[in-house]
Amino acid sequence: MGLFGTDGVRGVANADLTPELAFAVGRAGATVLAHSSDRHLPVIVGRDTRLSGTMLEAAMVAGITSVGRDVVAIGVVPTPAVARVTVAEGAAAGVMISASHNPIADNGIKFFGPDGFKLSDEIEREIESLVGSESLPRPVGTEIGVARVAQNLGKHYYEELYGTGVDLRGLHVVVDGACGAAYAIAPYALRKLGADVTEINCESDGARINVNCGATHLEPLQAKVRELIAAGEEHVVGVAFDGDADRALFVDETGAVVSGDHVMFAIGRALHERGELAGATIVGTVMSNIGFERALERHGIALIRAAVGDRYVLERMRAGGFTLGGEQSGHIIDLRRNTTGDGPMTAVTLFGIVRASGVRLHDLVREVVVAPQILLNVRTPHKHVLDDEGVRAAIARAEEALRGSGRVLIRPSGTEPLIRVMTEGDDRGQIEAIAASLAKEIEQTAARL
Repeated sequence: MGLFGTDGVRGVANADLTPELAFAVGRAGATVLAHSSDRHLPVIVGRDTRLSGTMLEAAMVAGITSVGRDVVAIGVVPTPAVARVTVAEGAAAGVMISASHNPIADNGIKFFGPDGFKLSDEIEREIESLVGSESLPRPVGTEIGVARVAQNLGKHYYEELYGTGVDLRGLHVVVDGACGAAYAIAPYALRKLGADVTEINCESDGARINVNCGATHLEPLQAKVRELIAAGEEHVVGVAFDGDADRALFVDETGAVVSGDHVMFAIGRALHERGELAGATIVGTVMSNIGFERALERHGIALIRAAVGDRYVLERMRAGGFTLGGEQSGHIIDLRRNTTGDGPMTAVTLFGIVRASGVRLHDLVREVVVAPQILLNVRTPHKHVLDDEGVRAAIARAEEALRGSGRVLIRPSGTEPLIRVMTEGDDRGQIEAIAASLAKEIEQTAARL
């Protein structure tokens, strides 16, 4: 059926992702997850601020309870809070209703197992196979599941944020909540840890989630940071979350953007200096900038590249016993703290390093000199064009031309009929020419196919 993508089930709410589908996914998911847990253990359900969230939450809750499983709905919380509450409460599973950074019309469903980790491909396929099945249980009477609301369970997530022990006094943080799941939790937690906080887009407004704000639109955050600096404020930094707050991007004391690569460098270096970076290794993705890799090498830290997608980063981390990984986009996974990407925790950790070191964020990450990166898309459904002998030869020539000074990455899109062409290196003119040449070769070969 292919319901599950790289991060759960997603689609336009009430069109692709209908209440009927959410109900069916709830029934199938609860049935599969019931195999490995006590019947009386509940499923934790959270959501972001999207207008469709309550509709899909009601359908999911109905589906889960219809197969005899109890539900505890915890309201609007970040995705990482669902993972944390699931573990802390000893629940059977967790469900987050969110489409992360997607437009407001979209929504999604993602599951967490009782260990707080996202489900494996195998379990997702089992759930898919049962969606719409007539063989699922239909208990009656006292065997029907019961749903209750318990918004106080967010305390488990707050306790994790406070448990870091960081002191943010003296830091002025501008928080862009993207009108999403972190709108209340992130400003409150940062203030509790001592920071002065200025809020922008920190309203629970599902009609504005991710709209010209948050981690996908950093301009408002940059403008506010620069405004405060111009007004004479000191030690001003900014953080922006996406809709479900599993990722965060930052703005430093100069108003410059701090990407996920920069964040991993700062956190990884601090951990490495304390002997706490497992394997002296960070797991990034094939899109992690070569400038990030070079900066890590200077400090004796290795970079392992996984496929694009935080679930693939997590797979490599768990397989290798590594504790830190993430993506340029701001998904940072710190397995010392949580089991998934965690924007508020990333902010607490990074700002804690800034205050403890007495060094500006700008200076902590300045060693990461980002190399120019060119991204081109070739529209074609023929993914096997990359097996063509002429295309392979062209890629080999490009790799040889950039050997030692850059790299080439050619990959099919996982969600669209596209071949993505990426070149990266120190000479922008060179990588632009190479990218254009490769894209033309792939386009012409695809046309012949």
